[in-house]
Amino acid sequence: MARTHALTVAALGTSLALLATACGGGGDGAADGDTLEVWIMDGTNPDAGDYFADVAAAFKERTGADVRVEFVQWADAHDKFVTAIAGRRLPDIAEVGSTWTPEFADAGALVDLTDRVGDTGAYSEGLVEAGTVDGRLYGVPWYAGVRSIVYRTDIFDELGLEEPTTWDELRETALTIAEERDDVTAFPVAGDAYYHSLPFIWGAGGEIAVQEADGTWTSPLDGEEAREGLAFFTDLALEDRVSSTGASTWRETDVLDNFTDGNVAMAISGSWTPAAIVEGNPDMEGKIGVFPIPGRDGGHSPSFLGGSHLAIMSGTQNDDLAWSYIDLVTDDEHAALWADQSTYFPGKTDQLTPYTESQDPLVAPFAVQMRDASKALPSSPDFGKVEGDAVIPRMLQSILNGRSSLEDATAKAAEEIETTLNEGA
Repeated sequence: MARTHALTVAALGTSLALLATACGGGGDGAADGDTLEVWIMDGTNPDAGDYFADVAAAFKERTGADVRVEFVQWADAHDKFVTAIAGRRLPDIAEVGSTWTPEFADAGALVDLTDRVGDTGAYSEGLVEAGTVDGRLYGVPWYAGVRSIVYRTDIFDELGLEEPTTWDELRETALTIAEERDDVTAFPVAGDAYYHSLPFIWGAGGEIAVQEADGTWTSPLDGEEAREGLAFFTDLALEDRVSSTGASTWRETDVLDNFTDGNVAMAISGSWTPAAIVEGNPDMEGKIGVFPIPGRDGGHSPSFLGGSHLAIMSGTQNDDLAWSYIDLVTDDEHAALWADQSTYFPGKTDQLTPYTESQDPLVAPFAVQMRDASKALPSSPDFGKVEGDAVIPRMLQSILNGRSSLEDATAKAAEEIETTLNEGA
């Protein structure tokens, strides 16, 4: 999913050159005596041992090759990748978080899969965008999660409210809840959960960063559209008072915890959270609804699509065999099994259709959000540095805490983003 760090690109480029020399080019033979090495991330998904054992059995039957899967904790994964690159010991295949793919590709750690994939029209556009660097695809979309708005159906029923379909309706709904229910926060504006602000930036037509034809990056975050979206979002707290003062420093986990505890009426939350909410508070069973994030004047506002790619790692001698494994994991049968087990959505558009048509009210709205209004972060190998420096959370908190005007805060953030993304240009 969306984990971000920054690689020392020059150092890794040197390591990858050595790695390629040591391991040789790709081929159609299997490595390590017909055994593929695969890294799968762990820490947000359920125990996946049985699933990958079944995949390995199917792969053995199809190809005659074995698979050795190593489960890597997300929290340790980035450092493990860096160490493996420096030590010239990468697996054949790895799950790569979508926000890491441009970074690793730029460092030369990933095999270019453009020609193998061909037409990308079958895949989620946001995941394709996240896996593309300089027009070349380095990660096959595997699965993803997206954020929409979860809400308390019992509170909506009590107050006679309907799911809002525009920004004005969202604001009016939050105001009604704030006026009628002083025991809950109507809609938290979380200052340390910047993914929550993106639908309003994007929904107003703004962008975080855009790559120009000459390869340089500009940040329209201080442009009229982005400021309009941010003003709506932050004014929910500053002018309308539908948020709480404490929410100005909340992270996503704080939003989720407070919703689970019954202290929040509406909140932006991920497609993977409803089950966790009920597990944490069984009294919430049957009291949760979901709707896609409304567009400014209708439709839906784009929500950040975070997920994982499957990538073939540079230096492998088993390109063809590795591709066969990726093809198996992402086929309709295995994609559906993984989606059901992990509660994330598959990366192919057709595979998403059963979820958009689901009768489960806690599934379909998220799937519709992903299909109709989801978006990737800027596909720059240096965007991890922007996130690591907390540029956008610092901007949000300075606005919410009154330390900066929206104009000054966005101007400063835009300048920082441009400086960071253009450092290596």
